[in-house]
Amino acid sequence: MSQPVIALFTDFGVSDPYVGQMHARLVAEAPQARIVDLHHYAPAFSPGPAGLLLEALVPHLTPGSVVVGVVDPGVGTARGSLALATDEHWFVGPDNGLFASVLEAREGRCFRLREPEGDGLSVSFHGRDLFGPAAAALARGDRMVLGEEVAEPVRAEARRDAVLYVDHYGNLMTGLVPPEDGGARLRVEGRNIPFARTFGEVGPGELFWYRNSLDRVEIAAREGSAAKRLGAGTGTAVAWIGGV
Repeated sequence: MSQPVIALFTDFGVSDPYVGQMHARLVAEAPQARIVDLHHYAPAFSPGPAGLLLEALVPHLTPGSVVVGVVDPGVGTARGSLALATDEHWFVGPDNGLFASVLEAREGRCFRLREPEGDGLSVSFHGRDLFGPAAAALARGDRMVLGEEVAEPVRAEARRDAVLYVDHYGNLMTGLVPPEDGGARLRVEGRNIPFARTFGEVGPGELFWYRNSLDRVEIAAREGSAAKRLGAGTGTAVAWIGGV
């Protein structure tokens, strides 16, 4: 039997203790699993945009992976929990629209999670105390953590024509899928941005957009920061010039 993979996708960042606590709990609950830090800088407090970013990452997951998604501004409230089963993966997290884009892109079934008994569920850290243990159980092949089936999981608003993520280089990843011909121009913060296939096709400091490794439109400045050049960040709108 292959080693199960549990992938973490959160808005925690890595400078605080939250990711470490998640790892510690998962190691205790599923010592045979390999834990992958898929991403910890998802758009904070924004399940919809974070879900678009997660959906772009899914094709690169190992089949059979269990994804723990935690972008959860409603933690501790009456918002529900969710386990989404697709043909190849499990997704475990809050029912707040985080998995809506994944579910739109592929068929799946949704379930509530059974909450643990006793006083072990923190009102502020369901990632560690609810979603993590449930993911570990699913990685072990244990389905007892699943409750009733959910016919209509929560949907969240998310714009593909906007910046989803800014990396440490200052590159701007959007939710747009690039056109096949690649020749269109983008309009961002009043600037027209041309297409280039690679960084080497433009001069130092020049702005361009390209098809990134996740098959999404990304805006960059060669050897510079597109975010600083454009004054852009997460949520900045982008538009095709003349439509695509």
